[in-house]
Amino acid sequence: MYILAVQRVKHRKHGGHVGAGPPTHRTQEQRREQTRTALLDATIDCLVELGYARTSVQEICARARVSKGALQHHFAAKSELMAAAVQHLTEQLKQQRIAAVNQLSAGTDRISASIDMLWDAYSGTLATAVTELWVAARTDPDLRAAIRPVDRSLGRSVLEHVTDIAGEDVPRERMEMLFWLTVNLTRGLALDAELGGDPARRQQLLDEWKRIAVERYESPG
Repeated sequence: MYILAVQRVKHRKHGGHVGAGPPTHRTQEQRREQTRTALLDATIDCLVELGYARTSVQEICARARVSKGALQHHFAAKSELMAAAVQHLTEQLKQQRIAAVNQLSAGTDRISASIDMLWDAYSGTLATAVTELWVAARTDPDLRAAIRPVDRSLGRSVLEHVTDIAGEDVPRERMEMLFWLTVNLTRGLALDAELGGDPARRQQLLDEWKRIAVERYESPG
């Protein structure tokens, strides 16, 4: 959970290891990467906990235990930081998806597994952070310009993994149609979750879509 980012940063600051032995010396590049990661984790935390409107540079720096000047060495503008934070979270989710794909057995229902993966990708922390940014981006051209390529990159990345799950049994063009139908459904369901909708109803809708998709996209022709 990204909510634990502050504790992780504090832990690293005070040594970050358990047991005896001298502390290791970090290179300048390692320190730079650690600072950047702390800022990105703190940004996601703020978006999820506070929302975009209440997420300030000062709050991000406080949570990351980084000075404002240090932040400016990494990100020239707040919009750039926001886009980088979403990309950072997306990359971590991508690694989780790769591990999940590798664990699928040969007999797995690939269409259902693809839909479950898309729901995981477009819900939860990522959905909360991205929804906050897209709503703000409607009236903020700089933020919109920064977020758009990240969103497109996320779409391409997830599509490739869904295609890998489905394998060669489903033609590419049919897989793309399934992908975009599922993305739009899951984004709507994720928004419903943010607004406090009934979780049982969301699961019912997701299960019904899986039934329709298996019937439609696993049939020949």
